Amino acid sequence: MNVNFNNRDPVYLQIVRYFKEQIAIGELEPGEEIPSRRELANRMKVNPNTAQRAYKEMEEQGLIYTEKNHPSKITTDQQILGNVRSELLVEAVDVFVSSVRSINVPVDELLDLVREKYTANDNKEA
Repeated sequence: MNVNFNNRDPVYLQIVRYFKEQIAIGELEPGEEIPSRRELANRMKVNPNTAQRAYKEMEEQGLIYTEKNHPSKITTDQQILGNVRSELLVEAVDVFVSSVRSINVPVDELLDLVREKYTANDNKEA
């Protein structure tokens, strides 16, 4: 569990995002047990209350569930799991668009550049 925390966002929300990213890339599977709150706090070197708040937030969003006296698990709800990837993608696109909008790049030029950069990264990884 390697997270580089930033100073902009609350740590508990960064932990939630970490879990969402792990779900989106398939590192965390539906129904998979996750560390206890205390264990997560130790692994990530955060206050146990911060880990507790992150788990509470994830439970409220339906990302995880906890049955009495059992470890918390990743949801098996396919709709919620599908929304995680979409949410992360929309968030990234929103940040990108707002950062390039100010330089008035025509959309076609922007899309061509994005396509070129995206496929160039694929070729480097191959």
